[in-house]
Amino acid sequence: MNDTHRVSRVSRVNGIRFRLADDADLTALVHLRDDAARWMLAQGITGQWQPGELDESHFHRVVRSGEVWLAEAEGHLAGAWELWWEDEAAWGPQPPVAGYVHRLMVNRGSTPPGTGLQLLRAAERRVAAAGRALVRLDCLAGNARLNTYYLNAGYRIAGHKAGKPQPGGAPKSFTLLEKAVEAESEAERPLPRR
Repeated sequence: MNDTHRVSRVSRVNGIRFRLADDADLTALVHLRDDAARWMLAQGITGQWQPGELDESHFHRVVRSGEVWLAEAEGHLAGAWELWWEDEAAWGPQPPVAGYVHRLMVNRGSTPPGTGLQLLRAAERRVAAAGRALVRLDCLAGNARLNTYYLNAGYRIAGHKAGKPQPGGAPKSFTLLEKAVEAESEAERPLPRR
């Protein structure tokens, strides 16, 4: 993580504790991702995630090159997401104006409804704290339910990406979505860690 994106490693909002993941969290991240994939399949959402697609090495790479955030509630893992500072595979070369949210996951077994939106809002705050004006994400084009979720959360369709390479799978087509966020004033930003 470069100094431009430096932030406190732990925060708490509405009873949920957010913290950056480290190597000790890799197994939990794989389980959370696999559970989310199983939940999608049980809901009839096919073609998006499959259990076993991502292993610890995937999350290890993202912990080293970007940010993986964990959400904990009442001592349990409530969810997680990846935050990248560039995403050329989906968006092409871009100026440094956005943060890119990937793999937003919620523990369906232990969290109340609305937890996913709280995680998304935390990601938006993180991007704003880094001084970026946009939060971007991509959503499987054929997943109407998830596309609607993001539209209802204030995102707008910015384009489409056909044939985006996937870790552990065949290329897929995505809807590209973005939302403007206000950068925090200098007084609101967390102090750099020393």
